Amino acid sequence: MLKLVPVTLIATVLSLALIDNPSATLAGTCASKCGSRPVQFIPGQRVRLEVVNTTSGLVKLEKLQGTTPIPLQPGQKLRLEQGDGTQPNVSLVFWDETGLPLQAIVSKPNFGTLRLEIRPGNSYPGDRSLYILNDGRVNVF
Repeated sequence: MLKLVPVTLIATVLSLALIDNPSATLAGTCASKCGSRPVQFIPGQRVRLEVVNTTSGLVKLEKLQGTTPIPLQPGQKLRLEQGDGTQPNVSLVFWDETGLPLQAIVSKPNFGTLRLEIRPGNSYPGDRSLYILNDGRVNVF
C-alpha cells in the first residue's frame, strides 16, 4: 500500500501540471500543423501542364531530351498537354538562360491541371526539373 501512494501522487501531480499549462502538449494530430499534401494525379489521367515564369530573366524549357528548348519570357505563361498519362515518367527540364538558380512551386489549381511556377531561387543549383511519374506522383528536383 505504501508503494502505491507515491506512484499515484506523481501521476496526479503530472496530470495537474499539464492541465494548468495548456501549452504543454504530449501528443496530438497533425490536423492543423501538417505540411501541405503532395501534388498527385490519378494514374492514366490526362494532365495539362501550365508553366509560369515569374523571374526577371529568360527561362528555357525542354520537354523531351533532344528536342529544341522552348524559351519562356519573364511573366509569360505556357500550357503543355501531357497526353493520356500512359507515357511513364514525363519530365520537363528548365533553366535560367544566365545560370541563376530557380525555385519551382507546383500546385494543382483544378482536377486536370498541374501548375509549375518558376521563381528566382535562393541557393545553387536550385530546382531544375519536374517529373510526373506514371503512378501519378509529381516530383521536383
